[in-house]
Amino acid sequence: MGMSSTPKKKVFIKKLQDSRYQLIVSGKPYVIKGVCYNPIPIGQSHEYDWWSDTNKPWLVDGKLMREMGVNTIRLYQSHEDINEVKTVIRDLYEKYGIRTILGDWLGFWEYPCPFYGDKAFQDKVKNNVLNMVKELKDEPGILFWVLGNENNYSCLGRVNPWSSDEIDKEPNPQKQKAMKAKIYYSFVNDIAKEIHNIDPDHPVALGNGELVGLEFAKDYAPDMDLVACIIYRGKTFGNLFRSLKMTYDRPIFFAEFGADAYDVFAKREDQNMQAFFLESQWRQIYDNLAVKKAGEGNCLGGTIFEWSDEWWKHEPNDSDAWKTHDTEGGWTNGNYYYDIRVEGGKNMNEEWFGIVALSEQLENGINKRIPRKAYYVIKEFWKNPNLTPKKRGKK
Repeated sequence: MGMSSTPKKKVFIKKLQDSRYQLIVSGKPYVIKGVCYNPIPIGQSHEYDWWSDTNKPWLVDGKLMREMGVNTIRLYQSHEDINEVKTVIRDLYEKYGIRTILGDWLGFWEYPCPFYGDKAFQDKVKNNVLNMVKELKDEPGILFWVLGNENNYSCLGRVNPWSSDEIDKEPNPQKQKAMKAKIYYSFVNDIAKEIHNIDPDHPVALGNGELVGLEFAKDYAPDMDLVACIIYRGKTFGNLFRSLKMTYDRPIFFAEFGADAYDVFAKREDQNMQAFFLESQWRQIYDNLAVKKAGEGNCLGGTIFEWSDEWWKHEPNDSDAWKTHDTEGGWTNGNYYYDIRVEGGKNMNEEWFGIVALSEQLENGINKRIPRKAYYVIKEFWKNPNLTPKKRGKK
C-alpha cells in the first residue's frame, strides 16, 4: 500500500519542541473542554443503571453541554450492555459533536480489595479492558482510553490497599511501596501495549491521583501516551506542569478537578465561590497549552468534576439519604479556603460538585437541570479565554 492511501491516525498526540504537546483530532489541534459525566437521578445511588434509562438523560444533557461549549465527556467505566454504551457515545457525537473519553476502574473497587499482585486478578481486569476496546474502538465518538483513576493510592496511599506474600516479607515500608508501584505500573503498561496493538487510532492515558508515584511510572510505564490526573489544589495548580515534566514527561489531561458549590461555614450554597475557583483553574489549563509560549505547553485540557450533582454521595449506604441534598462536608482540603474555618475542617461537599444542579421537579421523566453560575462563567471563558475576569463584567 502506498503512503498516499494510508489513512491518518484519527486521534494522536503530537510532540512539539521543548516537550510541548498537542492532541490532534481529524488533523486539527483539539483542546479538551469537558465534564465528568454520571447522571444519577435524585433518590438513586452509583448502582443506578442510567444507560438503560428510557428517558435518555444524555440527550437533555448533551443539548445543554453543546450550548455551553463542552466538546468531551469523561465516563469512568463502560457498561455490560455494549449496545447501550454505543447508543450513548453515538447520540452525543452525532447530535451534539461531543466526544467520549472512556475509562476503566481496573478493579479498584472490587471487594475486599484489588489484588494487583495476583495473576488471575490481573488477567480478569485486562480481559475486561481489551474487550471494551475491541467493541468500541471503531466508534467515531471515542477520543481516548483512560486506565484507572486514583489506583496509585492502593500501592502508595491508604485507599483500597493490597499486598502479596513477597511484599509482606520486606521489612522496609518504603521498599514495600516501591515493590507495589513496580507491580501496578508494569501491569497498567502491559494493558496499554496491548491496546496499542488492537487500536492504534486512540491514545491511552494513565489515570493517576495527583503526581503520586509517577517517578515509578517513568521506569515501569513507558508506553503511556499521556497522564490523566485527578487534582484538587484549589485556585491554582502550582508547579504541577513543570513538576510533571521533570518526573514523567507526558502531556497532562485533567481527568478530575473542580470545586463544590456549598459553603459549609456559611451554611449556604455559594455559586460565586465555585465559579471563581473553576475559572481560575481553566485559566491555568489554557496558560499551559502548547500554543501559549509562557507556560509549560504540556496540557491538553480537562474534564470538570462534574456535570451534575449526585445526591447519594454523603451516605452511600443509606437509601433514605439519597433523597436529601446533604450539606455536611465529607473531607478536608485547605486549598478551598472559603469554608475551611468550619468546625472540624471538613469543607468539601461531595454532593455539590455539579456545574448543573438537579431539581426534584421532573421534566420528561428526568430531574430538571438548573445550570449554576460556573456553567455560564466557563462558557464565556471558553469563548474568549483572553479576557480578564474584570472585563467580563464581574466584580
